[in-house]
Amino acid sequence: MSEDLSNKLVISAALAGAFTRKEQNPAVPYTPEEFGDEAKKCYDAGAAVVHIHARDPETGFPTADLDKIKAVIDNIHEKAPEIIINITSSTGITLEQRVAPTKTFKPLISSLNTNSMNYSIGNFKTGEIMANPDGIFRNTFQTIQVLLKEMKKAKTKPEIEVYDFGGLYNILFLNKKQDLFDRPLHFQFVFGVLGGIPFSYQNLAGLLNLSPPESSWSVCGVAKDQFRAGLCAAAMEGHIRVGLEDNIRVPDGCLAKGSWEQVEWAAKVAALAGREVATPEEARKLFNLLQ
Repeated sequence: MSEDLSNKLVISAALAGAFTRKEQNPAVPYTPEEFGDEAKKCYDAGAAVVHIHARDPETGFPTADLDKIKAVIDNIHEKAPEIIINITSSTGITLEQRVAPTKTFKPLISSLNTNSMNYSIGNFKTGEIMANPDGIFRNTFQTIQVLLKEMKKAKTKPEIEVYDFGGLYNILFLNKKQDLFDRPLHFQFVFGVLGGIPFSYQNLAGLLNLSPPESSWSVCGVAKDQFRAGLCAAAMEGHIRVGLEDNIRVPDGCLAKGSWEQVEWAAKVAALAGREVATPEEARKLFNLLQ
């Protein structure tokens, strides 16, 4: 008899991202040791997955340096050996830099961005662009396909990050090809990025209605969208991503003590929805991770 995992909820924790810094929240990890410590706290709080953008320990900025990325991976493996590591494929100026972590480390799962878009940081109350006003997140069809082919070679599951409906339609188009994806697909619906769509239950329902019905899916959101999306996902058989990459606060508005504090919140939400928090082994099965 096959194991019934339908009531399990996977919590992922995005520990740093590309933009959040210690000046905003001192708990944002920069060093490999900080990443390892935070991953262990997230695992203890209920996370099955940690998503990482490695940082240069000296500057705190994202790095495509493979030695620095390896140091982060090694420290997480040492301190939280059970947890699944999801490596970004967005760091780097060149396509070769973006592909290199998948080719080198062959992670179980890696983020895959789905469209080119404006990507800035803004004040949603005033309409002011706060940072990165000329920012364009470049993800052409060529880039997406190269990343997909390397992920397939590495047996790395693409976590398909969808920022708007155009990105989803891009994937539905490419999914017609037989050599790009190992199915079922796994989606991460991203809400609240300036340049993408905000969270609403209508937007989430629209994305789900378009997605292949056998797909697994999770949500993440910037700032308060993190909590709004997570609450809905828990009630709708989805999964939840939290973490300081997306939001530096907890629901009461205070600075989060770490991504682990948001993981604790997600575990409580799962319980309120009548669901059980998935272990890393259960997450492997739910997301159809191949290795």
